[in-house]
Amino acid sequence: MAKSLKISLLLLFITVSGTSKAQVIISLLFGDALNTEKIEFGLTGGLNRSYFNGYNGSEGLNNFNLGFYFHIRVKENSFLSTGVLVKSNVGATGMPTYALGDENFDELFEEGNLTTKVNVFYVPIMWQQRINQRFLLEGGIQAGLRSKAYDYFNLESNGGDLEFRRQVSDDFTRLDFGLVGGMGYKLKKDLKSMSVGMLYYYGLVDVMKNPDATVNNSSLNVYLRIPIGAGQKEK
Repeated sequence: MAKSLKISLLLLFITVSGTSKAQVIISLLFGDALNTEKIEFGLTGGLNRSYFNGYNGSEGLNNFNLGFYFHIRVKENSFLSTGVLVKSNVGATGMPTYALGDENFDELFEEGNLTTKVNVFYVPIMWQQRINQRFLLEGGIQAGLRSKAYDYFNLESNGGDLEFRRQVSDDFTRLDFGLVGGMGYKLKKDLKSMSVGMLYYYGLVDVMKNPDATVNNSSLNVYLRIPIGAGQKEK
């Protein structure tokens, strides 16, 4: 990958992810050293639509994912695929609001809707099989570590949109775990090249600390993977 392209990608991901995503910036700067003969390293990012399974009345929530990946070659066309999604939200939207005990606030947002966003660091561990050097089949497990969670109270009125944010991290479990799988397509037949695809995650853990409901995460992720430094290694 040319130096000018690497700089452009660096600026793009800084804009998207913010300064708190130092891991991704470090990955861009040192990607050359992380790529070896048997290891492909790069950045992954894309659109994620997440759901709260078991939460009646909830709708899917659109988010963006950003992280890095490793493809470790085991056999000629078989790889161990892993990495970390350092910017990843799960949650849902379209839910009814709830009372907070403030009469004026509760009356104001009574007709509003609720969106919940949970920040999670996800680590997938998948077996990847390549067909004709282009098509990718992947499947395995995925573990998640929650950082923070927020409820957003939203109200559309004639006077403009109103929003109130409330931290609800303690309402969710610290850990998440489930199954992940999907398919992809490499844009070139090169061993290390960009690829696009989709992954579906189904959580097996009841992530909400609510004795009256069992809620687990699920999400559909459409991704773009970009190897960093692979071109220089091959040359």
